[in-house]
Amino acid sequence: MEEKEMLGELFKIYKSIKPQIILRLKEFKNLWLNGKEEDIFKELIFCLLTPQSKAEKCWECVKNLEMKNLLFSENEEKIAEELKNVRFRFNKAKYIIEAKKKFVIKDELKIKSCIENFENPIKARDYLVTNIKGLGYKEASHFLRNIGLGENLAILDRHILKNLKLLKIIQEIPKTLSRKWYIEIENRMKRFAKFINIPLSHLDFVLWYKETGKIFK
Repeated sequence: MEEKEMLGELFKIYKSIKPQIILRLKEFKNLWLNGKEEDIFKELIFCLLTPQSKAEKCWECVKNLEMKNLLFSENEEKIAEELKNVRFRFNKAKYIIEAKKKFVIKDELKIKSCIENFENPIKARDYLVTNIKGLGYKEASHFLRNIGLGENLAILDRHILKNLKLLKIIQEIPKTLSRKWYIEIENRMKRFAKFINIPLSHLDFVLWYKETGKIFK
């Protein structure tokens, strides 16, 4: 597909799903403003589960953990039992338990107060990647976007990277993404978003929809 033809397709998709995108981003912002700590933690668990796994299956696992009162459990085996539909479930069960411990202060979950101490989402993302095992830059960006704080962050998953290559924003899909390279590609995507006049947070949904036919999380 030629770049011009692909841009036409992107604009067509954007026009058709823009109201849904706006609604979803409002839901994310509302989660930060009015959501409980438990709701924020569910998004963190979701993003911990997503590497090499389907997003819908990951969210089903989060809902199962909630239903069985295992969101805050420290029983690794029971948590892993509910993660059968995601890859590396035993490692991810450990990550969930460790993440909870990072944010528990005096027996209370305090994710919001920790994150809001950072002056901008970039610094919050660096903190998460450094301190929460299992979160890379993609997952941390996804988490911050899903709690209403990451509209200016790129979620460089395989769908997005594939399309950035097709659009010739990058030459190749990198096998690994260092912080430096992640930010470089993110900045290229920001410039492209500005050039075509589609907000970065909207462009993410457009490219995801182009590949999956869905607007999800």
